[in-house]
Amino acid sequence: MRALVLPWELPHTFLGLDEEASAFSSAKSLILPVPYESTTSWGGGTQAGPGAIVEASRYVELWDQELEGDSSTVGIHTLPALVLTRAGAEAAMEELEGAYGEIFDSAGGRFPVMLGGEHSISAPAIRAVAARHEPRLNVLQLDAHADLRGSYEGTPASHASAMRRVLEVADVVGVGIRGISQEEVEVAEAESGVTLIYADEMWEDDGWMDRALEALGDPVYITFDVDFLDPSLMPSTGTPEPGGGDWYRTLRFLRRVFRERNVLACDVVELAPVPGMPAPNFLAAKLVYKLIGYRFHGHDHA
Repeated sequence: MRALVLPWELPHTFLGLDEEASAFSSAKSLILPVPYESTTSWGGGTQAGPGAIVEASRYVELWDQELEGDSSTVGIHTLPALVLTRAGAEAAMEELEGAYGEIFDSAGGRFPVMLGGEHSISAPAIRAVAARHEPRLNVLQLDAHADLRGSYEGTPASHASAMRRVLEVADVVGVGIRGISQEEVEVAEAESGVTLIYADEMWEDDGWMDRALEALGDPVYITFDVDFLDPSLMPSTGTPEPGGGDWYRTLRFLRRVFRERNVLACDVVELAPVPGMPAPNFLAAKLVYKLIGYRFHGHDHA
């Protein structure tokens, strides 16, 4: 059957890329939606986050004036959503660690970006990557919360415990922290593998970027909880905290990270879409596109 040249809608893939532009065989980046939600502790809705990001991405302009190019030309393949077991949070995290490991192995060096879903999903992905890399993995966590509790509301697989599980296999540099418990402060002070940069340290000058990079080894996994951003930019998240990051300073920092470190994989989590409020969904989609653009343009690891 010949190809029909008709006004079809954009494909429901990241950026609305067609079959050729998003083919797995030629793609250098992978999008992995994981619409998992089980342990959210205030506002819900993160299970709808991955779908909202993919949908909003279909309206992102492909030309990036900062990078002076079209980052989609590297090829971006959108995987089907990974639906985890409902047999409990710990079982779901175990299943995800195995599944992410298989995906990472099959990726053949492609750059994976996981879309959440609640932040608990980051720990299994990071653990899978850490198991496949020497020396010890380094995690850059952009987040309003430290997520260093041993357990929360009865489970060690909580979104509030994600970085505590990560600490078992990787060092963590948390940036933008402004909601933290005494338990988490004590963990951060006791563990040499934890560096926290509080949000109020970020407003005098850009010296915090240097401190973060000095603490951040190589290679790197980036986990970006959207509540890192100030709620005026990102109201669509379950646990908003005032005083977070802004758009351009955040991008400036991320571009430095990609230039100066070897970033193996990323995730963007905790978007909880609000009906009738599309701007935060679009922000998250454009952030993902920026991460891919920084990975493949203007640094030594392309």
